[in-house]
Amino acid sequence: MPHTLLQASQPIYGRIRDELRQRIHGGAYAAHERLPSESDLMTQYSVSRITVRQALGELEKEGVLFKVPGKGAFVSKPKPFQQLARLQGFAEAMREHGHEIYNRLLSIHTLAVDDTIAERLRLPVGSPVTELRRVRLLNREPVSLDVTYLAPHIGERLAREDLATRDVFVILENDYGIALGHADLAIDAHLPAPEIAALLELPAGQPLLRIERLTHDRTGTPIDFEYLYCRSDNFQFRLRIAR
Repeated sequence: MPHTLLQASQPIYGRIRDELRQRIHGGAYAAHERLPSESDLMTQYSVSRITVRQALGELEKEGVLFKVPGKGAFVSKPKPFQQLARLQGFAEAMREHGHEIYNRLLSIHTLAVDDTIAERLRLPVGSPVTELRRVRLLNREPVSLDVTYLAPHIGERLAREDLATRDVFVILENDYGIALGHADLAIDAHLPAPEIAALLELPAGQPLLRIERLTHDRTGTPIDFEYLYCRSDNFQFRLRIAR
């Protein structure tokens, strides 16, 4: 008998795919747990092997499961994610989900601001700005390279902070009394330079996400401009949009 939860409004393989996805996300199967065999799923849903393989193939493309030749299909470990709808530091967001966070500080120094950054931060071209470069590690794996630019009166203070374990946003608000307001983001796909790929341990030729984020304080004054170079294979950004 066909499974009772299947509906007639879409192809059979799509309904099997959706139900398996729902059960995986609902915790019926743990990460790296083996799913029922193709034969078991054929019996459970009264369908052909090709239909089961279509459903499993779609889930594999989504990254929900992975296949091991001769052993079957297994549940993928879910990717950590950060909601873009909230203005949060990376460590703030990840610690809410119990992840281990560490920042590898590459450099912090003062330089002359170029045209692009001057425009974002509303500074005269050539005026001093603090550049902060960090690799963000999530559960001991690199997930992003963050290049941050701040006015020097803030950057010089940050140089004395524990930037390996603390978020800049938390320091600005809790230590410096700067109330954050909003951020403007632009996201695009980017083929990283070899040095960025090496820092993030990316295979040659693998693209990443580049996010430009301009953060303003509560009065609307820009205080923090960043380039975030983010791996997409071990981390996600999510956003809910209402109509």
